[in-house]
Amino acid sequence: MQPSKTKAIVLRRTNYGEADRIINAITPDYGKISMLAKGVRRPKSRLAGGLELLAVCDLTFVSGRGMSRVTSARLQVFYDKILLDYDRLTLAYEFIRQINRVAEIVGEPDFYNLLQASLEHLNDSTIDWRLTSLWFKMHLRGLLGQAVNLATDRQSNKLLSGKKYSFDFLENAFYEDERGNFTDNHIKFLRLVAAKNLNVLKNIGGAGAIMDDCLQLLTALET
Repeated sequence: MQPSKTKAIVLRRTNYGEADRIINAITPDYGKISMLAKGVRRPKSRLAGGLELLAVCDLTFVSGRGMSRVTSARLQVFYDKILLDYDRLTLAYEFIRQINRVAEIVGEPDFYNLLQASLEHLNDSTIDWRLTSLWFKMHLRGLLGQAVNLATDRQSNKLLSGKKYSFDFLENAFYEDERGNFTDNHIKFLRLVAAKNLNVLKNIGGAGAIMDDCLQLLTALET
């Protein structure tokens, strides 16, 4: 079989036999793939250093009968600064867990792009980890076809400035409510998160309280 080359982010490593591992990874070319890394647990294995977690790897693998097999692996980027912050590390593993889960159901190569960008920004201490979490959750819902309706309320009326809203979890939409916790500022902020990258969003000042409210909403949508 002809070898295939791709970038990959390791989602899970499972020991197999005496010295092998089964590698689950997300790629931009093939979606989620499972591969056997033979002898990777041996001290002098050439594969070991290229199959790290929290990293982007250059992989070469061959497909055959049964499971594909890794033939070479080289570490391209290691997001080492994530290891220095407990909140960022916990969040990184949560991102990986979610991508691993949803990629079993939906064959979407863009999951790789989402995870790679999220890890890159978690590695940047100038970006609030809460903002990265919100951005990841918002864009993951979009890839799954479950995007929050930020254009109209649950009755298909345009969301208006100067109004207060609550959120209907069954309809996945806001509705006007004088006692609601969400204002047009929350909705504008969510629209920015949905449309912009984190290098733009990190420059928005004074969004702390609004960010917390929006993050609580997106987290509640996951349950």
